[in-house]
Amino acid sequence: MGRLIVLLSLIFILIAEAGFAQNDTTTSTSVVDSLAVFSEKALDNIAPVTATDTTKKKTNVRTAPILSAILPGAGQVYNRKYWKVPLVYGALAIPSYLFVDNLRWFERTRYAFNVLSLNDTANYKNVHPLLQPLIERGDRSGLQNFRDEFRRNVDYSFLAFLLLWGLNIMDASVDAHLKDFNITDDLSLQIKPGYLPVSNTVGIGLVFNIGKNRPVGYSYSR
Repeated sequence: MGRLIVLLSLIFILIAEAGFAQNDTTTSTSVVDSLAVFSEKALDNIAPVTATDTTKKKTNVRTAPILSAILPGAGQVYNRKYWKVPLVYGALAIPSYLFVDNLRWFERTRYAFNVLSLNDTANYKNVHPLLQPLIERGDRSGLQNFRDEFRRNVDYSFLAFLLLWGLNIMDASVDAHLKDFNITDDLSLQIKPGYLPVSNTVGIGLVFNIGKNRPVGYSYSR
């Protein structure tokens, strides 16, 4: 009687294990089939990504700033930004004019200051007419102040010229980098089923296509 009970117990255990194995197989198969059907429906609603021409020659981003460093506006021409050339030369013309004008008046005031300091009456007539009243009054401190002010303006105008020249180079460099920058509206999202053989699990994968860029994928599994 005891042996019969043990035998029946073994048979019951084998039948239960076979049933559970069949249920697991059926569940896994149904999950994979469901994911496949869901993926096919999702992909039907997504427009395919067209292949792009990767043989197009890219712009040399170093050429434009080098050209602008040698000749202002040359880098803008290289980038085909022709409308920027008048802006570049208009911006550089202002400090250039101020530099020349202040340098001229610096030379005039320095000459007048030296004439007054040396009491060189013979050269009073060579002093600029606008500065002669200061010579006649003997205003040495006034001439010195004007001379120093024009000297500072010379320095400031020169620094402004260098700053604008540098901005011209920077602008050419930025345009060169953005020339091949991808601004296409060809964005897409694809949902694909996934399977991880290491953990023996199934999941859903998300694939992003951003224009010419390579697809970026993210996956979720359980």
